[in-house]
Amino acid sequence: MNTSTPRPSRKPSFGSNRNASTSPRRTFSRSSDARSGGSSNRRSFSSNSSGRRPFSGGGRGRTGGGGRGGRKQQTFDVNQYINRNPIDPIPEEAYVPKHKFTDFKIDQELKDTIQGMGLENPSPIQDQIIPLILEGKDVVGLAQTGTGKTAAFLIPTIHHTLKNRNKQTLILAPTRELAIQVEQELRRLTPKMRLFSTVCVGGTGIRPQIMGLKRTNHFIIGTPGRVQDLIDRGHIKPEKITTVVLDEADRMLDMGFIHDMRRILKDVSPERNTLFFSATMSKTVEGLVHEFMNSPETISVRKKDITGSITQDVVYYEPHTKFDTLVELLKGSEDFSRVIIFGAMKHSVEKLSQELTRAGIKADAIHGNKSHPQRQRALNNFKSGQVRVLVATDVAARGIHVDNVSHVINYDLPNTYEDYVHRIGRTGRADKHGSALTFVTK
Repeated sequence: MNTSTPRPSRKPSFGSNRNASTSPRRTFSRSSDARSGGSSNRRSFSSNSSGRRPFSGGGRGRTGGGGRGGRKQQTFDVNQYINRNPIDPIPEEAYVPKHKFTDFKIDQELKDTIQGMGLENPSPIQDQIIPLILEGKDVVGLAQTGTGKTAAFLIPTIHHTLKNRNKQTLILAPTRELAIQVEQELRRLTPKMRLFSTVCVGGTGIRPQIMGLKRTNHFIIGTPGRVQDLIDRGHIKPEKITTVVLDEADRMLDMGFIHDMRRILKDVSPERNTLFFSATMSKTVEGLVHEFMNSPETISVRKKDITGSITQDVVYYEPHTKFDTLVELLKGSEDFSRVIIFGAMKHSVEKLSQELTRAGIKADAIHGNKSHPQRQRALNNFKSGQVRVLVATDVAARGIHVDNVSHVINYDLPNTYEDYVHRIGRTGRADKHGSALTFVTK
């Protein structure tokens, strides 16, 4: 795109001022758009009074009546993107734990480390699930990110490993970033305990990982695809694994890891312990639980719905002024201090970040085509404030959490309403308000 094209003189057009409850329902279909700068999915709208659930069908199925290109249209209710009067975040009712960390029957050195970190009271998921894991039970933990679930499975597995150093734990995570965060937490909890680990993730060289696996490893932490590759090559011995942790299992399924997960679980000894953590319990997740777990106990910790405390609105744009509208928006107010922009495709996300930079807006991108060091560098630049805009795909953003995000912008529409909620949850965290804007064609 030629960024020298004059921007429209008017400010971006936000949603109608009429009451959102009277807005018509609309459907959209995707069509190819040659515009660069990430505008890869142009949408056309038409009236729809069917009242079907937003995003039903997901836009991937076939229509019975043919339809253009054989694609099934998604139902889109514009009201889902509008909430101009957010409520003040309501503090969650204080949870009174049954235990303190000092009450858990864990190794004294581990207990001292936790105390040295300034931790006294466990979070709800930690309080309820750590005793079960210490007893050697299979568990299902239904908990979202930010509930302390990483320590909930690390503390008891570290204790078991200190008691029996022949134990080996495999931790599967959906993304490189989350796998690295898990290992960082492991190191914090075991500073002088001589417990060894190797991170096995894609997007980075496999040879250092193979070298790391040649030594004794108490913990192997990785993404399903790379772990299965290393099993196939003979560098990970599944028969030696005594505990398997599936972290954010629903996200791994969303990302297409179901076959790798099943193969890994089938290869590992059935005598293992299995610790299963997921934010949701879909039919597929239920199937994995029933097939691969031994009489698991389920602990559910549900966080409050944060969408009501986020200001949400739509930004209308003409089909050929989408990028210019975005630039006008970002330059028009200092309130856009730390912004995550979501795009649909890897290549369009990269191009959009480059064109924003050329337009004078410091931006970086994170997507699956970037190497691990490139993704970490982009994330660190965003966290440190060197760039104020991070452009991301849904998959690449899994497991990434940055404080004080002022705005989330849906430059390309999400595939499902659940994806929309997941996106906008990056702003308005803790007790703060947030803002989310969704681009919609006029």
